[in-house]
Amino acid sequence: VQLVESGGGLVQTGGSLRLSCEASGWSLDYYAIGWFRQAPGKEREGVSCISGSDGSPYYAESVKGRFTISRDDAKNTGYLHMTSLKPEDTAVYYCAVGTGSVSTLGGCLVNFDSWGQGTQVTVSS
Repeated sequence: VQLVESGGGLVQTGGSLRLSCEASGWSLDYYAIGWFRQAPGKEREGVSCISGSDGSPYYAESVKGRFTISRDDAKNTGYLHMTSLKPEDTAVYYCAVGTGSVSTLGGCLVNFDSWGQGTQVTVSS
C-alpha cells in the first residue's frame, strides 16, 4: 500500500500547479482522498477532500474558488488542481486516503490512515 504525490514545484504568484496522488498496491475505489499541507513552523492543515462514494468535494475556506480536487479511479489517482496561487500556499502537500464521509458543507469526516510522502509547493512573490 503506497501513495505517491507528484506535481509540486516552484511557481510565481498567480500561477497554477496540478498535484497528483497515485495509489499502488490497492484500489482507491470507495475511499475518500484528502489533501493536506504543512508550512514551516505551522501545523498541518486540511486543504480539501473528496468522497469515494459520490465525488462530493470539500474545500477549506483558504482555498475555496482557487483549488479543485478530483479523482480518476480508473487510474487509481487523485488530483489537486491549484490556481491563483499565493505565497501563503507555500508548503509541503500531502495526500491521504481513508474511510468516512465527505460533504461539501459538512466537511471531511474521514479517518485518513494512509499517507504519501509529500511534495513541495513553493510560490514566489
